[in-house]
Amino acid sequence: MLSKRIIAIAQGRALLPRNRAGAVALSRGWSVASTSARVAQFHSSKLLQAETIKVPQMAESISEGTLKTWHKQPGDPVEADEEVATIETDKIDVSVNAPSAGTITELLAGEEDTVAVGQDLFRFEPGEAGAAAAPKEGVPETKEPKPEKEAEAKIEPKEQPVEKAPPPPPPPAREGGEAKKEIKEAPKAAPPSKPKEAAKEIEVAPPRVAGARTETHVKMSRMRLRIAERLKESQNAAASLTTFNEIDMSSLIDFRKKYKEEVLKTQGVKLGFMSPFAKACCLALKEIPGANASIEGDSIVYRDYVDLSVAVATPKGLVTPVVRNADSMNFVEIEKEIAALGRKARDGKLTLEDMAGGTFTISNGGVFGSLYGTPIINVPQAAVLGMHTIKERAVVVNGQIVIRPIMVVALTYDHRLLDGREAVTFLGTYTTLHHPGSPPFCACFADGARCVCSENPRLP
Repeated sequence: MLSKRIIAIAQGRALLPRNRAGAVALSRGWSVASTSARVAQFHSSKLLQAETIKVPQMAESISEGTLKTWHKQPGDPVEADEEVATIETDKIDVSVNAPSAGTITELLAGEEDTVAVGQDLFRFEPGEAGAAAAPKEGVPETKEPKPEKEAEAKIEPKEQPVEKAPPPPPPPAREGGEAKKEIKEAPKAAPPSKPKEAAKEIEVAPPRVAGARTETHVKMSRMRLRIAERLKESQNAAASLTTFNEIDMSSLIDFRKKYKEEVLKTQGVKLGFMSPFAKACCLALKEIPGANASIEGDSIVYRDYVDLSVAVATPKGLVTPVVRNADSMNFVEIEKEIAALGRKARDGKLTLEDMAGGTFTISNGGVFGSLYGTPIINVPQAAVLGMHTIKERAVVVNGQIVIRPIMVVALTYDHRLLDGREAVTFLGTYTTLHHPGSPPFCACFADGARCVCSENPRLP
């Protein structure tokens, strides 16, 4: 608060002091006044610049989501385009970023709240990151050292009598008294030990009682709810049927051993089994176009391209990003695209465009050790191919029993679109492409989309 004399001088109703002491006091008063004015000016200017950030547009079909995580708290500085919050929808996770550098001032929603597009989400003061906190901290800096010194001065007299004991030995009663004081003062000297002990007590789980029957209720995420809805919709809408076949993987394993080091060195990507399986699917779909079709109303839509959906398991659930125009890609291009989509899926960076569409799906349960399975159709698609683990088995080849690596593949198809003959023909064509008697792959795979090798004219 300014003194009445300073206010009167400022208004011209009092004279300036002539002695030195009065002038010094007056100058101190003016410095305090100027500091207060600067702080008030700073606060008013920043309040005028404050912005309210709203929930962004997520997609045409998405109008709301669940606020899953706040990555920043009030008072935290942020850089331009830095992630502030994550909103979970039934399809993807949407990141809400800061429009520019500045400071978060207020959060307008809590975690696990349902937020709608256009709703106020948080308040934000633009400016250089951390600049807003600097002037506020600068004002009390002149006052903070004094309380610290005073606190030290107050604490030191209590500690000095304990450290500097008097030379004559104290009487037994006093020793007991001092011992009691020391015991009482010990907890005060180390207060941080209490939170640590409390944290340890919280972390320690109670021992499980034999025969105990406990239950834990966890709310389903939006993505999990959407997956459940889609899978049930598939079972209700499609007339699903599954057919199986076996593939001798000998030639494909030899092919991969022969070229995987060269491909990794020259192309920078690992040559796996997904690219030849995807390419074989594209060839079989050309021969059986009904497996690449879908039903729209009372019409059947046939497509002359293949957008291949690849099932990817993520911590939040199963997603199916799409490899566009897979039929025009070679092995290396397919491997690179699948690897890129897999990374985006695991990092939660998939967009709606990455998962929209898809004409046929491949699901590789073999990576988890599945031996057999009946995959569920990804509606409105007509079919899905399930790959499984490779097991060495005794099989008969040319009248002799030999050990061969065998994979069981399953094709689940919509009987409304495909009859049994077409489905079995599709799987037979697909299986033939991997047969050891007619190697389907050659060294041309890395050079272009079409193989011109006379050894295998069927493979594009």
